[in-house]
Amino acid sequence: MRIAVAAMGKMVDGHFGHCENFIFFDAENNQITSENSVPNPGHRPGFLPNFLADNGAQVIIAGGMGGGAVDIFNERGVEVIIGVQGDARTAVESYLKGELESTGSICHEHEHEGACGE
Repeated sequence: MRIAVAAMGKMVDGHFGHCENFIFFDAENNQITSENSVPNPGHRPGFLPNFLADNGAQVIIAGGMGGGAVDIFNERGVEVIIGVQGDARTAVESYLKGELESTGSICHEHEHEGACGE
């Protein structure tokens, strides 16, 4: 399983599209087997969900996300977990234990960075 986290360094970022990097975690038997960080290739409508799905992401974890991105992830069969804060690796470990749930909080003013989750 491949899990992508929208991050600012090693912390879950508050807004998916404006994150600094994405951390890909590969997991087997509910254990992380590898971790790889890639820079955000750029925020353009519809691009990032397809970029992550094309790179094998089966789950995306973020602080907040716009509805358009959620729709594309849903179309691509990628599970969306939003409303997450804190360390990215800890969030993935919680997900693998079945302890991490999405708040379902969709950003409606996603062009305003930092406005999510209010």
